[in-house]
Amino acid sequence: MSGDQHEPPFAQHRGLLHAVAYRVLGSVTEAEDVVQEAWLRWSRVDPATVVDAEAFLVRVTIRLAIDQLRSARVRRESYIGPWLPEPVLTGPDLADADSVSTALLLVLETLSPLQRAVFVLNEAFGYTYAEIARLVEREEPAVRQLAHRARKAVESRRRRYDSDLVTRQQVTERFLAACSGGDIAALIDVLAPDVTMVSDGGGLTGAPRKPIHGSDLVARAIVVLSRQQPVGSTAQVLHLNGGPGVAVRFGRTPVLAMTLHMVDGLVQTIHVVSNPQKLTAL
Repeated sequence: MSGDQHEPPFAQHRGLLHAVAYRVLGSVTEAEDVVQEAWLRWSRVDPATVVDAEAFLVRVTIRLAIDQLRSARVRRESYIGPWLPEPVLTGPDLADADSVSTALLLVLETLSPLQRAVFVLNEAFGYTYAEIARLVEREEPAVRQLAHRARKAVESRRRRYDSDLVTRQQVTERFLAACSGGDIAALIDVLAPDVTMVSDGGGLTGAPRKPIHGSDLVARAIVVLSRQQPVGSTAQVLHLNGGPGVAVRFGRTPVLAMTLHMVDGLVQTIHVVSNPQKLTAL
């Protein structure tokens, strides 16, 4: 994850810091704020006195992210409608695609901030318990316990979705074609009978404020949603959060992002983000 060895230390590790912060926070905007604050703290330090720049910067970033998550959770209690993670563009060959899926990020929301940080550092970035203990300033046995509880909680709450990228790509393309044509029957063909659609408009768009269940209701809601998009907007299949998704743009402005989660080749869960404040990363 680190950059060119000839770059200054902060520039070398910036991508890693942003990746860590996003997985802990589920928010691109908040992750960027954390990385900016980490840069300010780094700028006040004499680099010659830092033995391990990566460890120093990750330690600062993870602590800032934990603090940010605690205050973010208070704000999310008054959020209008369902809260979903901010969608991000990812490459088709992302090695740790699973760690940025909206489904997993939502499960991570149920963990304590410290559990989430430990889980992310261990599972997504491969830090050892001893390394994490130093990063979060806890004893190693305590970190092991946190990791064990976090993993157990994630396993119990996590849904198993299809991971075959080829099938997911094909189904997403069929889904988009049906949406574009307003074809309810074709949409129902790619939806699981008990599909759920969750929409996050943050009270700023006409997004439904409660989840919609069932293929017929979801298909009709999607057709209505498609018709509500600005005239002249374009939709395309992009890699969002580690898998194929749909992004709608009006000119250069993103207006909607959908991530689809499938079981046995049918869409089981749809996450729709239309809150404009959450689409800046697209």
